Amino acid sequence: MRAKLTPLSALLAGTLGVAVMAGCQTYDFEPVDPLAIAQTTKETVITARRSKPDVMLLVDISGSMTKPVNADLVVNGTRVCDLTEDGYVFACGEDYPCDTSKCPTRWSELQGAMGPFLAESGKLVRFGLTTYPVPPPQLPPPQKPSAAQLCAPATTGESVRVSIPVDKDLDEELLLHANSVNDSIQSIPNGGQGRPQGGTPTGESLKFTGTLFSGPSEDRDRIIILLTDGLPNCNEKNQYNGSSPECRCVVEPASACLSPEAPYYTRGCLDKNASVAAVEALQTNKISTIVIGFGAETSVGDGPSVLNEMARAGGYARTCKATVDCGAGDTCDVATGLCGRSFYQAGNREELASALKSISERFLPGEPCFTPLEKSQLPSDEKLIVVYIDGERTLAGPDTWSLEEGGVRFTGSACTKLEASRPEDPVTVEVRAIRQL
Repeated sequence: MRAKLTPLSALLAGTLGVAVMAGCQTYDFEPVDPLAIAQTTKETVITARRSKPDVMLLVDISGSMTKPVNADLVVNGTRVCDLTEDGYVFACGEDYPCDTSKCPTRWSELQGAMGPFLAESGKLVRFGLTTYPVPPPQLPPPQKPSAAQLCAPATTGESVRVSIPVDKDLDEELLLHANSVNDSIQSIPNGGQGRPQGGTPTGESLKFTGTLFSGPSEDRDRIIILLTDGLPNCNEKNQYNGSSPECRCVVEPASACLSPEAPYYTRGCLDKNASVAAVEALQTNKISTIVIGFGAETSVGDGPSVLNEMARAGGYARTCKATVDCGAGDTCDVATGLCGRSFYQAGNREELASALKSISERFLPGEPCFTPLEKSQLPSDEKLIVVYIDGERTLAGPDTWSLEEGGVRFTGSACTKLEASRPEDPVTVEVRAIRQL
């Protein structure tokens, strides 16, 4: 009596009993149970030593950044963001600076969030800092800057506060450089000379920022992180003007856009199309854009629509596999893998810090010596997996690889080879596994 073979051994070994009787060949097949298997082939191209990305922070320093995060904040029964002058009560901000120790502003909250972000990501990234609009000239009262001066987009000179360090790549020197970026942000006061002031010329500022990178490289990503608290405007060449039904006047008061003689007749209209086009042009030139909206204006009305289009055009839209990945009040489009709100939105320091942390995690280097496998891809037996490195079958062992929970772990000389890989000299890893269902 023969021992009965398992279905899998019958399949893999192809066991066949053969008998010869009376000059005739008789094939005696061992009956086996029906078998269902799944085969996984996963090929990964490893480029472990990809160069650290060049990231330019493009930070909005328009006048609205000096507004309170919460104008109705009450502490011990007192509205701490209210000011009184000549019998009038009004919220602090812009020409009437807030006491940020009591009434946090968008700018003070941004300053509080940027320090930890730069400290955490500094050694992973070559950071630079550009601000917009160009700070307007300081004029003696009662003179005030013109609309053109308040709407000047980022340009060479004062806008580029810290350049991307193209001659640095070591962790320690990049961290020191990131500290200098943070120092520059902290040096911008919430009130007085040098404070955030002016409009939001986003489209033209994006165009200019794209010129600050070195040439494209397959080895190094180029990214702009746009952090803005307002809707794009200030485009003197806006295709719409105050007489156009398509013009959404985004300056106060809205009547400032109505007269053809008014300085905000075109500048005051929402500059959506040109801003999205600027992001698209950057992406065509292999410069990605990450969009962060900060404050009330970017979370309601036209804000989500405009920033969504910019985020999706920029190549760094928020991704998801399920609605829970997108956070409260948002949904996941499983078909596209994108959250309904594709840009990062924050209303205070904590939310901004959370958004920046999510972004910093995207800069973390991968783990070249581990090839993850889904549970459905793991073999049903450790003998039913084969690994190829650069097309050569490689046996498991202490100097090569082992199967562990969640995937294949490379060790010894195999791991060293993967860690040394570069875009111009990649390593291909292929994992083949069989799983009995």
